[in-house]
Amino acid sequence: MSDTTTISPLRQRMIEDMAARKLNPHTQRSHIQSCKRFAAWLKRSPDTATPDEVRLFQLYLVESGMSICNRNRIMTGVRFLFRVTLRRHDLAAEVWHIKEPQKLPPVLSGEEVKRILTMATSLKARVMLSLAYGCGLRASEVVRLRGGDIDSEQMIIRIVQSKGRKDRHVMLPAEVLDLLRQWWKARPTGCGAGDPPEQRWLFPGRGGHQPLTTRQFSRLFKEAAKAAGLRKAVALHSLRHSFATHLLERGTDIRVIQALLGHDKLESTARYSRVATGMIAKIESPLDALSTPPRRRARRDQEKPPAP
Repeated sequence: MSDTTTISPLRQRMIEDMAARKLNPHTQRSHIQSCKRFAAWLKRSPDTATPDEVRLFQLYLVESGMSICNRNRIMTGVRFLFRVTLRRHDLAAEVWHIKEPQKLPPVLSGEEVKRILTMATSLKARVMLSLAYGCGLRASEVVRLRGGDIDSEQMIIRIVQSKGRKDRHVMLPAEVLDLLRQWWKARPTGCGAGDPPEQRWLFPGRGGHQPLTTRQFSRLFKEAAKAAGLRKAVALHSLRHSFATHLLERGTDIRVIQALLGHDKLESTARYSRVATGMIAKIESPLDALSTPPRRRARRDQEKPPAP
């Protein structure tokens, strides 16, 4: 697994194992980098590691001050190598994960979202940010939209093979459709000119053959947030968090929100109930009931039917 121009047989086998299981390219790169890091610490090939060395490597990651998220990510890649490629279940059994602290997702107010959309630096930025908030899309889902994914007849957007290799539908707000039509006219005509319109990227990157990257999309969000004067530590994904929270505050059924977001587990969606400040503020505290005068009980003789 050493970092050389020649791919070692062990790395090649791991790449084949990941491809056979259809892991996405990002996950594959992450797993390879994790195993390279383990090999660099070990100073030899990972297939010669001992259970005690696996334990010591994890202690090294913890003591280095690395975040829990990154530490778990590295060990997920190393465990794949042990469990799948090397078939060393004794080594895989030594890998342990640290439970990550549950933090509230950062949510923007409706006014803050409005300011961000208003201060978008271009029509393209405004369309993309409106899709992220108005439809609850992930950044990767926005940049990979094609012309054929927009169904203006049924007013839906088809999200194709997103996280978990799943398709789903989301609503298409009229305002977003209007922006998309404006953008389609202003979109560079040379991008994907040889492809049918339904196959063309809505937001092409350089050259037009690949979509805009999520990093470039994130930069557009940061520029709009800065222009809007936001002081909160928020990221592009905060628009998706805000979409879910605002729907919940408006009384939308949580299972509908789950379907719109594409969550497998209801627990993933339920966390938004912890940040739905509008809902929380409307909850009546039991303290309020103490100061409310008790209702008078109806007399029993009034409840009894009259004697015949």
